[in-house]
Amino acid sequence: MTAVRKETGEVQETGGVQEQDAGMRVVHLLRAVTVELDRIGERFAARHALHPTDVRALICLLDAARTGTSATPGTLGAHLGLNSAGTTAVIDRLERLGHVRRERDTRDRRRVLLRVDEGAVALGWSFFGPLIHEVVAVMGRFDAADQATIECFLAGVHEAVTRERAGQEQHL
Repeated sequence: MTAVRKETGEVQETGGVQEQDAGMRVVHLLRAVTVELDRIGERFAARHALHPTDVRALICLLDAARTGTSATPGTLGAHLGLNSAGTTAVIDRLERLGHVRRERDTRDRRRVLLRVDEGAVALGWSFFGPLIHEVVAVMGRFDAADQATIECFLAGVHEAVTRERAGQEQHL
């Protein structure tokens, strides 16, 4: 097993084996970032009396708003992998806490849309904002071509992870 020193990026031997493969070093770095982001998300959830699924729901709803996509209970449940009862429980919790509101679709009154309250957005920025700014600053260290490569790489990783999750869900 190997470890990559944060300070230098140097690959170290652990367990007597040194990995030379750049692909595996990146996999390990992505895993380390995922663990740290999960820990930060858990801390945010605990501090604000949220379940980790509530945080994922808020992220889904914020992403939908950012891309101009309508968010309904059905689409939220599909993104979270929850049945309708579980989705309703998440929405009810978030609504009780004032983070989300249900609104009737003005084009189709039968349809309910979910909106994140501005107070919840402010709460998220107050907690995650410093990290977001730091990540943007790290990205700013790269020229435009490198930034495009990084974005392309991360989009590809996201697609691969999404495909793998979908494949695993089919085998449940």
